[in-house]
Formats: sequence, C-alpha cells, structure tokens
Amino acid sequence: MQRIYDFLRRHPMWVDSFWAVVLLGVSGVWIVAAPDLTPASRVAAVPLSVALGLVVALRRRVPERMLLVAVATGLLQLALDVSTNPGDIAFLVIIYTCASNGARWSSRLALAAGLCAAPLSIMRWPPHGDGTTIWTTLLTTGFLIGIYALSWVVGDRLRTRRAYYAELEERAARLHREREAQSKAAVAAERARIARELHDVIAHNVSVMVVQADGAAYVLDSAPDQAKQALDTISTTGRQALAEMRRLLGLLRAGDDAGGEYVPQPGVDQLGDLIDQVRGAGLPVRFEVAGEARPLSSGVELTAYRIVQEALTNVRKHGGDGASASVLLGFGDSALDLLIEDDGRGARTDVYEHGGHDGLGQGLIGMRERIGMIGGTLVAGPRPGGGFRISAVLPLRTGR
Repeated sequence: MQRIYDFLRRHPMWVDSFWAVVLLGVSGVWIVAAPDLTPASRVAAVPLSVALGLVVALRRRVPERMLLVAVATGLLQLALDVSTNPGDIAFLVIIYTCASNGARWSSRLALAAGLCAAPLSIMRWPPHGDGTTIWTTLLTTGFLIGIYALSWVVGDRLRTRRAYYAELEERAARLHREREAQSKAAVAAERARIARELHDVIAHNVSVMVVQADGAAYVLDSAPDQAKQALDTISTTGRQALAEMRRLLGLLRAGDDAGGEYVPQPGVDQLGDLIDQVRGAGLPVRFEVAGEARPLSSGVELTAYRIVQEALTNVRKHGGDGASASVLLGFGDSALDLLIEDDGRGARTDVYEHGGHDGLGQGLIGMRERIGMIGGTLVAGPRPGGGFRISAVLPLRTGR
C-alpha cells in the first residue's frame, strides 16, 4: 500500500485522469437516462461533459486555464439549456484547486463564479413540485452557495497553511545559515588568536635553542659535559618546537595584527593566581592538584590555562548567584587531566556550542580548537544534579 501511495503522489495527474474518466462515465449515464432533456440539449451535453472532465484531468497542471474553461462551460450550459448534472462536480473541484494552488486572480474569480453559480442555476431551472415555495427555493439556493463557498474556503486555508510552513522552513534555513556563519567566524577568530599565542611559544623555544647553542660553542673545549648538557637541551627544545610547528600548519591567521606586541603567555603555574582572582570577584572555587607536578610543553600549559580561564568565566556569567566551582588538575603518566565543575544554573548547551556571548573562548568552539591543536579530547555538558561539567584530557607527548 505504501508503494501505491508513493506512486500516486509522484503521478497526481494519473489520479485526476482516473476521476475525470469516472465523471465522464457518470455524466454519460445521466445524458442517456435523463427524461427531461430535449434532443438538442442531450446532444449539447456531450461536449460540455467532455469539457468538464478535461477540467478535472488538467486542474493541477493549468488551474487558471481550466477555471476559464469551466466558466465558459457553465455559461454555455445556461445558454443551451443543459440542466444541472453530475458533471457539475467539476466546478467544485476547480474552485478548490484555484483557491489552493492557482494565481490570486484565479482564486478571486473562482469565488465569484461559485457564489453566482447557484443563483443563476436556480433562476434558469427553478424547482417545481407540490411542496415548492419561495422559502424552500431560497433555502436550496443558500445551501448550494454554502457548498461552493466551503470549497473555496478549504482551498484557501490549505494555501495559507502551505505558505506558513514554507515560511517556517525558510526561516529555519536562514537561521541555520546564520548559525553556521557565526560558528565559522568564531572558529576563524579563535584560530587567529591561537596562532598569535603559539607564535610566542615557538619564538621562546627558538630563543632557548640559540642561547644554548652559543653557550655550548663557548664551553665546548673547556667543559665538554656542560656542552653536552646544552646540546641535550637544544635537542629537547627543538622537538617541542617542531611539534608546535606541525600543529600550526594549515592555520590561516586571518585578521592578524602585524604590529601587535607579543607577550609571554601564562601556564599551569599561573592557575593559582587566576583562581585567586576569580575568588576575589566573588566566585568560590576549590582548586586541587593530583599527581606529581612536572614541566610541560608550552602548548599544553597554555591550553590548560585557557580552558580553566574560559570555564570559570562561563561559571561567572551563567552560574547565577550562589554558584561555586571546582577545578581538578591531574598529572598522569601520559596526559594532563582537567575537570571543571560548577553547581550553578548553567547556560544552555547550544549557547556554548555556538559561541554565545562569551567572548573570551567563544564557548566550546574555542576549547575544542585549542585541544584539537594538541591532539586532546573534550567532554562537556550539563551535570545530572545541576550545573555544568567540562572534562579535558591533554596528552603530554604531542609529537615524536
């Protein structure tokens, strides 16, 4: 059944043609069996019935033209004395079609023709019988007018609903495009910021290598052990610099302030000062360090600091009054674990994901970009008991 339904939806003209054939058949039976038709009217009824069947068959393809054909057929029906018959159902069908799918002028014309059809029909072929009175005639006329009007109202409501749904879809598509544009802009801005920060890191590593190389050349003959130690430092620092350079490849530094002054970036050692500053701003923060602290690469330290900074900023903006936060810094064998939680009311997840109004890290977009640069992972979302949780894992060995 579903296949048949899908086939009929793809071929609506076949459905209309089927009903047109049915209507022609019923009209043919009426032409043959109608007792009150004159021979001339009986002959004229044949092409008129064919025209009404054509109206039904082509109503979706050319509704405006079929409306004109129906109006002309109705006028000929009045002129040739072809009384009302089953084929007149085509008038209701074309009125509904023009009201729902046709041009606006055809919809108005269909309504006017429908309102005039019943009075003209009653005047041309007035009802006669034992119980016929002026009141029954008026009641019949009003009933027929109501049927034509109802057909137009149903079609017009369908047009209105279709236009409403189309507007909703267009609005959703526009919002989706705007959201994508905002996300791309946030990613581009954050990558430019990361590029400027990593420039500082790489410049620092290269400066260390130059200083150590000069020192090794100076003491190469007099203190070979110190020269060897300096070369080991150069080797380690060079590997770290190469790892940072690999992560920089492919980043487009859009909107770079070429004349800006580069300053040293903070690391894990400055987290205590950051948390003290946040506490001074009125947000209670519990800070814990697990594991044995040891030196980290500059990229990992900078990323860890920025994630904690962004997370605590979000707590201050979205946590509400009475919120508190906790920061857990865990030194593992191969990774640095970060867990930032709060018990505030939190912001909606989509605010974080699409940048919101957080400014400093552009929400989770900035965090994911930072962590992706060093090959780490990020899990963020609302806590079961309320508040928000951000869990990040930063690998300590980011390159060979």
